[in-house]
Amino acid sequence: MVQDVENAPAAPPPRTRSRWYRSLFLQLLVAIVAGILVGWLWPEFGAALKPLADGFIKLIKMLIAPIIFFTVVIGIAHVGDLKAVGRIGVKALIYFEVVTTFALIFGLVVGNVVQPGAGFQINPETLATGADAIAKKTGDGSLPHTVEFLLNVIPTSIMSAFAENALLQVLFFAVLFGLAMAKFSQRSKTLYSVIDQASHLFFAIIGWIMKLAPLGAFGAMAYIIGQYGIGSLSSYGKLIACCYLAAVLFILVLGGIVKVLAGVNLWKMIVYIKDELFLALGTASTEVVLPRIMVKLTNAGCNRAVTGLVVPTGYSFNLDGATLYLSICVLFLSQALGVDLSLGEQITAVLVLMLTSKGMAGVPGSSFLALSATVAAIGHGAIPVAAVALLLGADRIMDSMRVSVNLLGNCVATFVVANWEGLLDKERMRAVLDGEEVAPLTEIGPDGTEQPLAEEEALLAGPRD
Repeated sequence: MVQDVENAPAAPPPRTRSRWYRSLFLQLLVAIVAGILVGWLWPEFGAALKPLADGFIKLIKMLIAPIIFFTVVIGIAHVGDLKAVGRIGVKALIYFEVVTTFALIFGLVVGNVVQPGAGFQINPETLATGADAIAKKTGDGSLPHTVEFLLNVIPTSIMSAFAENALLQVLFFAVLFGLAMAKFSQRSKTLYSVIDQASHLFFAIIGWIMKLAPLGAFGAMAYIIGQYGIGSLSSYGKLIACCYLAAVLFILVLGGIVKVLAGVNLWKMIVYIKDELFLALGTASTEVVLPRIMVKLTNAGCNRAVTGLVVPTGYSFNLDGATLYLSICVLFLSQALGVDLSLGEQITAVLVLMLTSKGMAGVPGSSFLALSATVAAIGHGAIPVAAVALLLGADRIMDSMRVSVNLLGNCVATFVVANWEGLLDKERMRAVLDGEEVAPLTEIGPDGTEQPLAEEEALLAGPRD
């Protein structure tokens, strides 16, 4: 497992500061601003730049499944304890359920106070084509039922899990594989070495692909503004402002949680992961930063097994930003149609969203499907399911809010669970978040020798700006 700082080799000589123009954060900032300007001034050209974002995201996605597999297998092989792995998983799921439920309730409170849908005065008769619009957006798909969702965690075959990039299925197989390697540790030294070396190769490839991150962020932002227009910001201004206000307030709550339960300063953590946060915000995708964020959390003192289990699982079970957005949108729709939802109806909405929000990851138009199911469950005749189409003009603009809160929420969860399990190196965590030079990560291999994690260290953002 990852060693404490005092037991690691002496710290390397201070790294020379990179030139200012090589800062990934600065490059992303310039790219996002340029994308907004291009989408605003030349909408058609901006909308046509979507392939830049799609290509970058696909490059990252093609490596996510094997990286999760390698990281989890190596981490669990070191822990070597089925009970410890089970505790990590159970504690993570309990944390996810508590925090996402709180996010739903928090969103309802903000929505009731701000009243984002007040003043829209939508006539339900004008929503006749709404159902068709939602069907087109979602491809006539549906969210899996709870039992179906749980059964889908088990892959039909190992190859299909990797081929379909089904992260939970890959994670499930990786846990079993890692436990088997731990059980036969003396016989699996060669296999461990192969997996370890392969992980370094894949992280090196990720490092090359990340050089294209500004280009991907530029294309994504130009497409969003060019396709949906600045006008949507004014039309849905109150809803957008309400969602972003709720996000900021909820992030403050996350700050309290991670400070009390793990001793981590949220602001320092945000500064530490600012590149990944900005990239997720610019591309409206958390998947593009999954490999980097796992490396950074491990570098900040979280055990590899915890990082490998909590982060990928959180991508399906800990969607704090998405649940916050969904609860606000339920109230927005009711207020836009002049309907006053009772306390019981709002509680029903929370209960439904607690279930539907867990099956959202990877489903096209999942937010619309979850909202449609919630509106139907409330059963208020004055709110037709077709009303969900009102959000088509603003949903894409909200992605940046959702992914930012989702990413922060998963980072907080990783620190909290690692601390609960006694697998958080707090001295290293404080040093890293303070921007101090620390020794490269090392681990003890199955043969008892100390091994550096050079490739993963190289993947980090480098010197603090």
